[in-house]
Amino acid sequence: MDKIIETKKFDDECIINLWREAFGDPREDIEFFLDSCENKSVLCSYDLNGNLASMLFLVDCTVQGERYKYIYAACTGRAFRRRGEMTGLLDFAKECYSKIILIPAHSDLVEYYKKRGFDKKTEISSIHFFEIEEIEEYLLDGCELEKPFALAYTAE
Repeated sequence: MDKIIETKKFDDECIINLWREAFGDPREDIEFFLDSCENKSVLCSYDLNGNLASMLFLVDCTVQGERYKYIYAACTGRAFRRRGEMTGLLDFAKECYSKIILIPAHSDLVEYYKKRGFDKKTEISSIHFFEIEEIEEYLLDGCELEKPFALAYTAE
C-alpha cells in the first residue's frame, strides 16, 4: 500500500470495476448507490503505480442516537489480496473516527473484523442512516448470516 486517501469525489470507473470484481454486482446497482447515497465518503488505497488496490465506503449513521461511520462495500482487488491492504484501510479509519460499525457479510468475516478491533456486537435495528429509504435498504442488504448483526469499533 503506497497511499491512502479519503474523499467524497472519486473516479467512478475505478470504483465500479473493483466493486464488480469483488462482489459481482450489476453496474446499475453500483451506480445507483454512487448517485443516491449522499452522506458517504470512500477510503481508498493505491499501489505505487496509482492503481486502486482496496476501498471501503464510510456512510454517516447513528447507533442508539450516537454518530458512527458505517463501513460498506469493503473490498480488495484480487491482485492485491493478502498484503494487508484492508487492514491498513481499517486502521486508517480507526485513526480518523472513534466510532465505526459494519455488518459482516458472512461468517468468515466475523473473526476477521473482531481481530481488527470490531468486537462490540449490536443489533442491526439500532442503525439509522440519513438516506432515502431505498439506500437504507441497500446498505443493510447482502448479509448471508442466518441472524445478521453489526460489529462496532469504539475508541477507548
